[in-house]
Amino acid sequence: MAKPKTLHDAFYETLKDVYYAEKQSVKALKKSAKAAEHPELRQAFETHAEESAQQVERLTQVFEIIGKPARAKTCEAMQGITSEMEEDLEDFEGSPAADAVLAACAQAVEHYEIARYGTLKTWARQLGHAEAAKLLDETLQEEKKADALLSKIAETINTEGTPDDDAEAPKGKAPKKAA
Repeated sequence: MAKPKTLHDAFYETLKDVYYAEKQSVKALKKSAKAAEHPELRQAFETHAEESAQQVERLTQVFEIIGKPARAKTCEAMQGITSEMEEDLEDFEGSPAADAVLAACAQAVEHYEIARYGTLKTWARQLGHAEAAKLLDETLQEEKKADALLSKIAETINTEGTPDDDAEAPKGKAPKKAA
């Protein structure tokens, strides 16, 4: 009979998953930075790629704290998100919506990471790994900050080029009437 899985097992398995996800995130951010047209978005991607590389180092420290080897486990969720990002990059490349789509894809990554780091931080605390919880919280706060910045930039991107109500309607179309 197999030994029942513990919270420690769940913590270690999730940590391996996030370790893989974070490494994939660094690659995706670098690729997104190259594809971004909007300078503020490009800068956000470049900055967060550097931050994510530091987050990988922090995860290595967490593995050390719990006495386990730093090992990645394929993260199906991150593979799905980055695969979707690749498709969107191809589909929207050169279009006016390209940067908005890039920002949205990056936020999907951030939201996944926020969920995972929040869980890991809680479990680390419950398992008595205070130092690990502190490191995981540091990363969690960075992910939340990156998400907030992407939201702010996305609002700018999504409003640039939006026709004003007073703007001339495209040829062959009547202007919108006020309700």
